[in-house]
Amino acid sequence: MDIGVSGRKNEFEMLLGLSKAIAAARHRQDLWEVINEQLLENFGASYYTLCLINEDATTHTPFLYSTQNKIRSVTGESPVIHQQHPIHDGIFDRAIGTGEPIIVGMQGLIRRNDIPVYFIHWYNAGVKEMMLVRICNGKETKGVLYLYARKAGAFSANQFHLLKGVADQLGTGISNILANEKIASQLEEIRKYKTQLEQENNYLKEEWKKDKHLTGKVVGSSAAMQQVDSLVSKVAASDTTVLILGETGTGKELIAHQVHDASPWRDRLMIKVNCAAIPANLVESELFGHEKGSFTGALDKRIGKFELANNSTLFLDEIGELSLEIQAKLLRALQEKEIERIGGRSVIKVNIRIIAATNKNLEAEIMAGRFRSDLYYRLNVFPITLPPLRERKADIPGLISFFINQYATNSGRKISGIAPKAVEKLLHYSWPGNIRELEHLVERAVLLTTSSVITEVSLPAKDKMVLADLRIRSLADVDREHILKMIRLSKGRISGPDGAAAKLQLVPTTLISKMQKLGIRKGHFIDNPEEAG
Repeated sequence: MDIGVSGRKNEFEMLLGLSKAIAAARHRQDLWEVINEQLLENFGASYYTLCLINEDATTHTPFLYSTQNKIRSVTGESPVIHQQHPIHDGIFDRAIGTGEPIIVGMQGLIRRNDIPVYFIHWYNAGVKEMMLVRICNGKETKGVLYLYARKAGAFSANQFHLLKGVADQLGTGISNILANEKIASQLEEIRKYKTQLEQENNYLKEEWKKDKHLTGKVVGSSAAMQQVDSLVSKVAASDTTVLILGETGTGKELIAHQVHDASPWRDRLMIKVNCAAIPANLVESELFGHEKGSFTGALDKRIGKFELANNSTLFLDEIGELSLEIQAKLLRALQEKEIERIGGRSVIKVNIRIIAATNKNLEAEIMAGRFRSDLYYRLNVFPITLPPLRERKADIPGLISFFINQYATNSGRKISGIAPKAVEKLLHYSWPGNIRELEHLVERAVLLTTSSVITEVSLPAKDKMVLADLRIRSLADVDREHILKMIRLSKGRISGPDGAAAKLQLVPTTLISKMQKLGIRKGHFIDNPEEAG
């Protein structure tokens, strides 16, 4: 039936108004308001769903729908509106195929045996009729607009011309909105990436500031430290994994820096991880990173220390504190030279030199079931054992002078040295805290002295010293200390009636075997190896 000139004019004005409103929509919310506030009323519809074809080209998903009139079935259940639905349901594909608007009565539709379940929900919610139209952007089919009415005969063919015009405008509007969303998403990713780079840059700057005092050579010229220096010079130029062993406070991190500073990666920052300082539930994220949304609290993507250390050195301090679960993942990363972020779908290749350190006896930890033997053998490629300060007391005067100069400069004090009696006092202390304890003691003395020469140092009380000597130690540490004491009493001799083996009531070859197992070398008990017999 011809709607007449006035009807055509009204239809044109209606289409013009809708077109302007759709063209002005820049976001989904804008388009949602246009459809809800203008389009539904003009077509006598109660509500709508605008579905777009997914990238798989076999399913469609709602892009917009009228939430204020959300459909509910007689059972009170919401229809499956957010899920993907197949294109070939007999309705969606029909609207796409014909290219013309179609009107479907719900009464006849539900009689079909193959009707999709969501149409039954609509029928139970009181829907009597649907009018559908294909949405295109030029020649590209984007989806289908469903208009729903609660009474039969609400829609007519007289509306088809206007609906097709609106559908064309919707196709262009939706494409513009999707393009805007893509640009906004890309800008957001760029913003996050920029923020992430700034955070990483700040982290590297802070680490560089903290590491400046750790550059240079280790202070000490004793035979034990000469042996350590020799090992560092031999391994530094390679990419061999290094395991640094020693009591707390012996300078393991400083040795790690020496290895890195003499390596091909000296111009890049060495990345450090203190395995004992990270909460157990965050260790994996700290090492390997995570993707956004991979776990509760993962609001953004994070790059782990392995990625930060790519083409450089990764220093894993206190490696003995890692859980067995993380040890297994660390072993895989070392063997395969690749990692996976938490929640990631792909592997990331890394080229890293590993330096690990611990104050634990890892062999004893293996026996106790707390450390993986395969990881130990992977790390123990080139071990460097640092002697405790009590076994290198010849280095104490040099260390004192170094720390006096450092802290006097930092505090603006003019201190020329330390009195011989004070040095003698320090030489007779057992140093359970090793070099770290000596450093802090000298720092305190620099601040407390009132003259240009330090004449007095404050050592821990006698009872505290005894308690320090009774600290919990492994059997291997006790054996090592006792054997070294017997060798020194024997003036470096192993065999013979006055040798250490006789004092320990051991066969010389057995003692030598124990020394090798405990890592005891001539440099640990005599300053001039050539004097040993």
